[in-house]
Amino acid sequence: MTVKFADVKTGDALPPYTTLPLTRTDLVRYAGASGDFNPLHHDNTFVNVFGMERVIAHGMLIMGIAGEAITAWIENKNLRKFNVRFAGMTEPADFNDLEGTSKRATITVTGRVTEKFEENGEKKIRCEIIAKDALDSVKLTGFFIAALS
Repeated sequence: MTVKFADVKTGDALPPYTTLPLTRTDLVRYAGASGDFNPLHHDNTFVNVFGMERVIAHGMLIMGIAGEAITAWIENKNLRKFNVRFAGMTEPADFNDLEGTSKRATITVTGRVTEKFEENGEKKIRCEIIAKDALDSVKLTGFFIAALS
């Protein structure tokens, strides 16, 4: 489905996008793809030294999930700007927990169109976005601008 400028209204919601629970395996895969092998993302002994219970996901992985949510709605070629601010650490599901897989490790990205405008001969929208875990803890906030026909 192609999103058209004429069909979008200020206040319209971005379709919600929810991931499967992030696992440590996802973090290891992301580390391999990105080259970011910081022990904060894979070594429990290391994070325990800093008083943390578990490793945390890469912030850029969460930003990538937000980008995936955006491009699930609009085509990547229409994206003109994408900006985020990280707001909280994301823990992966730990299969060793007695409770089983934690729902907190799912990420849901939502958003809303906040502006429609024309600039440099293009019709554009600005959307505010937010990514939260299943416990409603904010992981990132931001916005994107897209040009639509």
